Amino acid sequence: MDTYQHVNNLNFMKYMQSARVQFWEVLGLAKRYAETKEGPMLVSSKCDFKHPLFYPGNVRIKSNIEYIKNSSFGLRHTLYNDENTLCATGYDVAVCFDFTKNKTFMIPEDLRKIMSKYLV
Repeated sequence: MDTYQHVNNLNFMKYMQSARVQFWEVLGLAKRYAETKEGPMLVSSKCDFKHPLFYPGNVRIKSNIEYIKNSSFGLRHTLYNDENTLCATGYDVAVCFDFTKNKTFMIPEDLRKIMSKYLV
């Protein structure tokens, strides 16, 4: 908590990280990485704060794909409190990265199809 008894803003980024990791699991990106060493690499993360979160309490996060480009994609996270008040909107940009070759790769059609189901 911060001086004002709010959940510290840094925790919003941690909540987004947890949501991102779970979302990558749903998309099959974690499995792909385990098998091929090709997976997402976070290149940018931003959070716009709308309303404070208080302790004790819960946070609910909805994550969606905001856009899909050639080798990158954007995520949008919306964070809500127990009263369903929008507390923050977060944005991530990730690239598909081959950790063996140390370079990005084009999003394959099968992955693009799965990701498209979650487009906002």
